[in-house]
Amino acid sequence: MNDMLQETDENAALALDFGRLLAEHSGGDVVVMDMRELNFWTDFFVIATVTSGAHLSGLERHVKDLAGEKGLPMRRSRKIGPEDEWCLLDLGNVVIHLMSPQSRSFYELERLWSTARQIKQANPEAPA
Repeated sequence: MNDMLQETDENAALALDFGRLLAEHSGGDVVVMDMRELNFWTDFFVIATVTSGAHLSGLERHVKDLAGEKGLPMRRSRKIGPEDEWCLLDLGNVVIHLMSPQSRSFYELERLWSTARQIKQANPEAPA
């Protein structure tokens, strides 16, 4: 389901900003998921696939920089699995998941939360 999110909502706009940021820095298959109707602890997931530990670290740095620019507190940053297979960045209303292809395939967050509205972010450098 690829419903459009309303950017007039401040948290939706933030989630879409982080999605664009990840896509601009070669995050793979970036998806923004509206979680507001499914839980009480966050409003949005932003999920991206990384190609390596170095790529994960770079994207993590970009996320932290943008969060700092926007005055968002980093509530938690946690790496899961050997060799940085999954990094969870908790910004409160937006939770960002940076995942290796193997980790993303194994955990299938989009399938687990399949009833959430989703928007895919196109990588601006990918051929159309």
